Amino acid sequence: MSRSVLLLRAVNVSGRNLVPMVRLREVLASETDLVGVSTYIASGNIVCDELADAVASCARVREVISTEFGVDTPVITRTHGELTASLEAQPFHDGIEKLVHAMFLEGEPSSDAVVALEQRLMPGERVALVGRDLWIAYSEQGVQATKLTKSVLDRALGVAGTARNLRTTRKLAALTA
Repeated sequence: MSRSVLLLRAVNVSGRNLVPMVRLREVLASETDLVGVSTYIASGNIVCDELADAVASCARVREVISTEFGVDTPVITRTHGELTASLEAQPFHDGIEKLVHAMFLEGEPSSDAVVALEQRLMPGERVALVGRDLWIAYSEQGVQATKLTKSVLDRALGVAGTARNLRTTRKLAALTA
């Protein structure tokens, strides 16, 4: 059986939007229909058995997190197949691993998103849309030097997303296998 990952946006970042993973697993086990729940690192990666209704499950998890922790965060899901397909299609194999990130989108992005984002790139940065995933290769100066802020990304894409670096994305693919 294949598994899925539910990705939370901007939890446990700089002491804000605190969602303790141990308590989250307990709440999800008692308040949702998720099966085989585990988490991977504290940045909001929930691994579970494949979902019968991903949209309903994401909505329920978002509601539970809001009620229990006071954090309203998008919940974005990807199956093992979607993760591996995105990894295989990502175009930045020549990039520095820690500087290559996948931004998993909640829905279909705006048709002109890449054009809008390309206008904001710093020298050495690249972006590519692979289905509902935006791959970003940051410059050698790293994420802290980019102009691709949350608000810029949200405005250009027209949908919420949450990013994971290449190493984490590979690990999530392995955990959902």
